[in-house]
Parts: sequence; C-alpha cells; structure tokens
Amino acid sequence: MIRIHLAELYGVETRALNQAVKRNIFRFPSDFMFQISEQEADLLVSQNVIPHRKFYGGSLPFAFTEQGVAMLSTVLRGDRAIQMNIAIMRAFVKLREILSTHKEIAFKLKQLETKVENTMKKYRPSSKRYGN
Repeated sequence: MIRIHLAELYGVETRALNQAVKRNIFRFPSDFMFQISEQEADLLVSQNVIPHRKFYGGSLPFAFTEQGVAMLSTVLRGDRAIQMNIAIMRAFVKLREILSTHKEIAFKLKQLETKVENTMKKYRPSSKRYGN
C-alpha cells in the first residue's frame, strides 16, 4: 500500500506518517517498505490509482508491505490507528485466502484437464487405422 493511501486510512496527514516512519526508520527494512520506481509511478497514473505524478508531492512514494503496515501501528498512535491496523490485517488475511483458493482450483483444473486428455487419447481414432 502506498503511504498516501495509508495516511488517509489512518486519519493522519501524509507528512505526519512520513515523520513517524523517519523517526523509526530502523523498524522498516526493505521487505517492509520500499520506494516505487519511475515506471511503477507511471503505471499508477495510467491505471487511475492516482490523478497525476504531482500527487506524490515531488518525490517517488514509498510502498508498505503487509509487515510494514503492521509496523505502522507501532509508530502511529491513537484508536483510529489501532482500528485501521486491525481492518488492514484482516484484508490481507482475506486476500491470502482468496489466492490460496484460486491456486487450489487451478491445480484441480489442471489435474482434470490431464485426466480428460488421457481419456481422450484412449478413444481418439489413430490416423494409422484409417490409412492416413
């Protein structure tokens, strides 16, 4: 999630979120928070996630992983921060459940396709039988 959206969810100004992160930067290793690339920023604009690159305030934004979002709750104070952290964590859990379900369905579908293909091979007329 991008810092701008997280600040909005947590009910704080983006600069307040930035300051809290900077004061506690040791809590945000690269697998918790990273700066998006120029290409990723352009992609966000093209997909209407943000209205324009200026929306970032002149610099490329930082994105937070699930662990980074959880760590934000330790540097942002207040009831809203606690409630938003709980809601975001639940969303990540639901996302993992959905992805897991899709992987299972894809695997079962592949097994079924293989089974059907093998069955069809048994009953498919061979071109050698018909003199081709």
